[in-house]
Amino acid sequence: MKISDEQGAVEKRTVTVIEKNGCRDSVYINAAKIFQGIHNKKPKDRMLVRYGNDSVSPLLTLEDECSQRVSYELAFSALKYQDLLEEMLLDSCAYPCHSIPDELTSLLVVMLYDLQDRKFEAREISDEEEPIAEVRKVEHFLYSFRIKLAAALARCRIKNDALSIEYVVPETIRKHEQRASALPLCVWINTFKTSPEDVFDDLENKGFTKVKSASDLTGYTYCMDQHCHDVLFFPSSLKDELLNSDLLADCKLLLQDKSRSLAVHSVQALLSTDDADIIMAHLGSHLTITHMAALRSQSTSRVFVCGVKSAAKAAELRDLFSQMECYNIQLLHEDFIEIGPKDLRLQNAKVILLIPQCSGLGFSNPIDFILSERGDVGLLKDLFQGSVPKDKLSILAERQFNELMHAMKFKVQSIVYCTSSVYPEENELVVNKALASHVEGKKLKPFRLIPPVLPGCSDPESCTDFFFKIEPSEISSGCFLAVIAREEDSSAKDILPHTVAEGLLDSILGKSKEEQMQQKVAQCESGITATEPKIAEFPHLEGIPRMNAAVSVAKGIRKLKKLKKKKVKQATSHVKLKQAINPVSDTGLPKVPKHTAAGKVHRRQTLARKARAERRKMLAMKPVEIIFPPEIPPYARPQRSQPKTPAHNSCSDCTGAKSARDRAPPPPVSKAGKPAGRRNAPPSV
Repeated sequence: MKISDEQGAVEKRTVTVIEKNGCRDSVYINAAKIFQGIHNKKPKDRMLVRYGNDSVSPLLTLEDECSQRVSYELAFSALKYQDLLEEMLLDSCAYPCHSIPDELTSLLVVMLYDLQDRKFEAREISDEEEPIAEVRKVEHFLYSFRIKLAAALARCRIKNDALSIEYVVPETIRKHEQRASALPLCVWINTFKTSPEDVFDDLENKGFTKVKSASDLTGYTYCMDQHCHDVLFFPSSLKDELLNSDLLADCKLLLQDKSRSLAVHSVQALLSTDDADIIMAHLGSHLTITHMAALRSQSTSRVFVCGVKSAAKAAELRDLFSQMECYNIQLLHEDFIEIGPKDLRLQNAKVILLIPQCSGLGFSNPIDFILSERGDVGLLKDLFQGSVPKDKLSILAERQFNELMHAMKFKVQSIVYCTSSVYPEENELVVNKALASHVEGKKLKPFRLIPPVLPGCSDPESCTDFFFKIEPSEISSGCFLAVIAREEDSSAKDILPHTVAEGLLDSILGKSKEEQMQQKVAQCESGITATEPKIAEFPHLEGIPRMNAAVSVAKGIRKLKKLKKKKVKQATSHVKLKQAINPVSDTGLPKVPKHTAAGKVHRRQTLARKARAERRKMLAMKPVEIIFPPEIPPYARPQRSQPKTPAHNSCSDCTGAKSARDRAPPPPVSKAGKPAGRRNAPPSV
């Protein structure tokens, strides 16, 4: 079955199947330069084959991605079989050779691998290809030794008891390659070009059947991803046909690892407004940028991409984005670490997507990671060795920490941090260390970890605490994802529920203290907290976090009994005002003779006024968002006329006390010269 047999689509397709008839000269040169930088360096006492100096010249610029991929594959293959290829050269007496200098040894090893891969057949050379003298010289030399080299290879296989050279490489590398070759193909739907419904109809017309999960993929089937609604999986056996199909040629489906789709979907879930901009801290893959832009295509958001250094690269990206019909992308030539948090271009940004350079060992296919994510070519050597050197890991972790710290200085709501590393030093430890630094300062609210908004976070195997992790397996590459968001301003949300829970709004509602206490006791007896019924009386409190303010039954009964005793004593007892510790100066008051009747009345009124002023000073002078009026007992107005006195300084502006006109007059004076009132009554506020 063919995926597509349309004649018009044939011209658009790029055949990526590498035929074993040789490569172009420029591909050999690039592969030799890559291998020169990653080859396994042996001690001098064991070094039988010399590779010249360690300086690596820049790679040649290749026109298509297919040639770049072949260059990396040749270099990685030469690294895997370096010991075998060196033994073939020595056993066949092809090395050392005076006509081949040490600087061309890398090219010699790379072309030897390609020669044995072609079964020692001659290479087909195109007339249109521009020849490179070094390549033709090495090729002619190896072809002259082809019989001796083939015999040396046979002896090596017998020596290692290997059916083929694949069994010569370490078992870990062999299993890794087997897992990578069986990995399902992951694509996402480009909504700039088509819709999911059209893609499903097209696949159905081509004979594809939809299955539930990736484990059911076999033959012409596909399935949808459980985390991202626009991501599809296909069997690995259909790679060649799918890559040459019109769906990929027309950019309706784009081939990319799932980890990057998880990152952009996490960003999309954090945006609540249509005008919120996004900052992509690294250039990375143009497919990741396009996917982010496609998810925001129905809004006015802009996607800012940092690190587009050259004008040629910017023109190349604009051409790619124009072909995919996405126009909501802004390219910035500065690196993210060079852009200030107060940059006017980014003031409307709400989320930062940070995908830093990492070790990348979570990627199943390292060459895809290097090509698509501009990864370090040293990943090939790290993968061959099975680990990353500690010094390199510490450098990467320090760089990631600095970038995350810089992102936290921006006035954004959230940051999505994503890597393809399997090391905690690049994942959890970086995030926790950045959160503990509190680099945002006092002016901005601190960040905190939140779980990514993905359906798979309920799966304990993929989500541990607040981190989303996927281990490398037969169906997926490895991935780490963390989301940090600013803490919400809970001051206003906490005050009102707390006030309701304490019953401070009951006086406004007109409830007596007996009714308030009886209601609390009834709530406790029925097992209902004191907060819930109070909030129910205020519809505008919905959505505010409630507090656990349950009142015990015993405590409520004691308060109710004390309140009844105070009611009984109120009619017969008087309160004795506390003498002020620091009496208020009365120099501003008019002088009245002490021994006259008017003087006695004035003195009593002054004492009462001082006591009220002292009680006001005892109040907490703290501005709050919700202010409640004081509960003042209804004292009887005195019969005698009072001289008008200037009012002292008060805190009525901060506490919400009544004005002088509405303020209650002082209590009546008893015959003993003490102000009347209730005994042991609490001070009014």
